[in-house]
Amino acid sequence: MDLRTLLIHCAQAVSVNNHTLASDILSIIRQHASTSGDDSQRLAFCLADCLEVRLAGTGSQLYRKMMAKRRKAVDILKVFHLCIAISPFLRVPYYFSNKTIIDVSKGKPRVHIIDFGICFGFQWPSLFEQLAKREGGPPMVRITGIEQPQPGFRPNESSKNTGPRLADYASMFNIPFEYQGISSKWETIKIDDFKIEKDDVVIVNCIYCLKNLGDETVSINSARNRVLDTIRMLKPKVFIHGVVNGSYITPFFLTRFKKVMYHHSALFDVIDKTLPRDAEARMILERDIYCSTVLNVIACEGSERIERPESYKKWKLRNKKAGFEQLPLNPDTVEGTRAMVKQYHKDFVINEDDQWLLLGWKGRILYGIATWKPCESNNGD
Repeated sequence: MDLRTLLIHCAQAVSVNNHTLASDILSIIRQHASTSGDDSQRLAFCLADCLEVRLAGTGSQLYRKMMAKRRKAVDILKVFHLCIAISPFLRVPYYFSNKTIIDVSKGKPRVHIIDFGICFGFQWPSLFEQLAKREGGPPMVRITGIEQPQPGFRPNESSKNTGPRLADYASMFNIPFEYQGISSKWETIKIDDFKIEKDDVVIVNCIYCLKNLGDETVSINSARNRVLDTIRMLKPKVFIHGVVNGSYITPFFLTRFKKVMYHHSALFDVIDKTLPRDAEARMILERDIYCSTVLNVIACEGSERIERPESYKKWKLRNKKAGFEQLPLNPDTVEGTRAMVKQYHKDFVINEDDQWLLLGWKGRILYGIATWKPCESNNGD
């Protein structure tokens, strides 16, 4: 049974609001899809659900409900450990980012990391550990952790414990540490909110999160560009930018459906090749993370659609237009990431292109990471 072709036919019917045909095709897909089968059956189950929700017109309500359901920190931690264990997609950018921070802050007494999308701050304990071994002792580290306010009763709940948790790690490694959390729409944050001090070495870090900001199809002066302007005005020593290399940003539903299907078929395949089918953390990853992303892409429209990744090539153009110049990749860092990828399944791919470090699976590039700094000519802003 060719589930992929059936799903595309179903999406075509949904795109022209042919409810009868879409429902008929869905019932055929349902006979062959399963949450406990192989990767294509599991993805088909997820996509069929999302098409049904789009048909019913309840995408936004359902997505908001999913987001408001507080994910338990222990579940997130399980998924985080799982992702680190089975694929290099988080471990490599964290390593790349931490190594970049260590290089640019050599010999400096104060480091101020501004982390857009800090979530639980899983990236930083390993940086503290490395800074503790620094010749001449560690610097004073300030982290400003930035989150989007979550829907629901306590918008700052998830990031509230991040500061104290990181402070515990910092004291474990004898690192002088300060934390500041900001939970508001990123495009409304002002330079003063960051409380930059004059001897701070400012580093902006954003791994896979700028995709959630509105682009030009949402508003002409897009949130995406406004945040890049803010980052440029912070005059960071370096801006570390990790992107999800997707192109399901398009307003055209059918194109978007195909793109999100191809992108996620690679992600579901990764899990299938590296994990048993009944692993609990696998279920959480597929249901709570991948399927909620797919639901947002397929069943939400306008400003409700927040999953809007662009290709790394588009980001390059956008960043340059915003007044950044790209920095060359550090050969030692690249060497380290290549060694890291070798520890995983043989079908993971690591490449370099146009000063981007790219990660993928079986020839499909899924993620990219690069470093930037404000152009010299812009430093008078």
